[in-house]
Amino acid sequence: MHFVIKLFPEITIKSPPVRKRMTRQLRENLRKLLRPLDSSIQVEQDWDKLQVIGPDDAVLSNQVSSMLACTPGIANFSRVQYFPLGDFDDILAKTLSVWREKLDGKTFAVRVRRSGKHDFSSSDVERIVGGGLLLQTDAAGVNLKAPDITVRLEIRHDELFVVEETSKGLGGFPLGSQDSVISLISGGFDSTVSSYLTIKRGLRTHYLFFNLGGRAHEGGVKEVAFYLWNKFGSTHKVRFITVPFEAVVGEILSKVRNAEMGVVLKRMMLRAASVIAEDMDVQALVTGESVAQVSSQTLANLAVIDSVASTLILRPLITSDKTDIIDIARAIGTEQFAASMPEYCGVISVKPTTRAREDKVATEEENFDFSVLEQAVASRRVQSIDAVMDEDAQVAEVEIFAIPLPDAIILDIRHPDEVEACPLKIGGNVVQAVPFFTLQNRFKHFEQGPRYLLYCQKGVMSRLHAELLVEQGFNNVAVYRPA
Repeated sequence: MHFVIKLFPEITIKSPPVRKRMTRQLRENLRKLLRPLDSSIQVEQDWDKLQVIGPDDAVLSNQVSSMLACTPGIANFSRVQYFPLGDFDDILAKTLSVWREKLDGKTFAVRVRRSGKHDFSSSDVERIVGGGLLLQTDAAGVNLKAPDITVRLEIRHDELFVVEETSKGLGGFPLGSQDSVISLISGGFDSTVSSYLTIKRGLRTHYLFFNLGGRAHEGGVKEVAFYLWNKFGSTHKVRFITVPFEAVVGEILSKVRNAEMGVVLKRMMLRAASVIAEDMDVQALVTGESVAQVSSQTLANLAVIDSVASTLILRPLITSDKTDIIDIARAIGTEQFAASMPEYCGVISVKPTTRAREDKVATEEENFDFSVLEQAVASRRVQSIDAVMDEDAQVAEVEIFAIPLPDAIILDIRHPDEVEACPLKIGGNVVQAVPFFTLQNRFKHFEQGPRYLLYCQKGVMSRLHAELLVEQGFNNVAVYRPA
């Protein structure tokens, strides 16, 4: 097994000390990744390339190929056969040993890259090897403009590399060659793709999740964060931080005017994230916003949101279209995670502002009890990313009914504005409006004899809160979700 790895072009144009440092970092990353596969695999460093050399085993070779494809800092990598350089007849014989059967019925062209001093040119090798392949194989012919197959050879001084196949790498910089960042991750398309892009750029990316209402959502976000780390960034340990934000949401919904709720929520998240970044000595935060994708992401609103942050904010997707973001998610394997992620829609303004004013937002925040935010930050949970999936955490199962049970009390946990706009009317059952941001504190005071069915428009928030109540020992809770 022999692979030749080409560095990402932006590495090759760096100054010699920086190029050397990045190449050394990539070599160390590869050694760390490949050692568990086979301890005999060697990673050798040259000025303009790396070589991975190991046992001739097809399964192992495929495993190495898959790993190289997901490692930041690699422009492309080639699976090659290595031989000492001989004369033209020997070069042809070695090329035939690799390509003879693959050329059957195909047009081909020979391309040679050469470095070092030789008494022949690259075009000499192309002409002689091409003629020999045409005569000694069942190829359909030579086509220099649009061949079915390109036979690639590399000659480096006294070495011959016959390239079997070349695959595209991620590009970017080796992980660990840049500073650390904290990505605010919700598990959706945007935050997962922005996290991937920072990993690809060589940034050691920690994950920060603001839990707005339930273990199920947290579990889903942990799964996608672990996937991103394990596939693209496992050479460096990072942290997963969970901040319980239910009480903060409750403060916003009860103290802040409807139009400003979304902006205030983002400001509270950035305030909390800035404190955590400072504690972790991290220089920047990463978010998944794209200009004007939603109301809180207009330039006016982003300016007001950013004004409370004491840390640099990076937005890799700021000018990306949603379709492009989804395409990247599909390519990196996070599309299904994002598509099935519970969407917690508790802080959605009916008529959100698109041109927030700093003074008006600040006035709204005067009513907010900032000790609630401080308590949320102080209660954060920090885990190593490689341990988040080790927990034996069983999410409570709740029953879901499309038709209300007789005598069950329906708890409409939607925001009061939603209830007012579209009241829930069910004949035969008592309906009580209990906003979700008050439910957890109020439910323990309810009479515990009746059966309670939680209702919200999408059925997500009701399920999350039902799970929380069941985990607390309340077994008289289920979900009402009309078919």
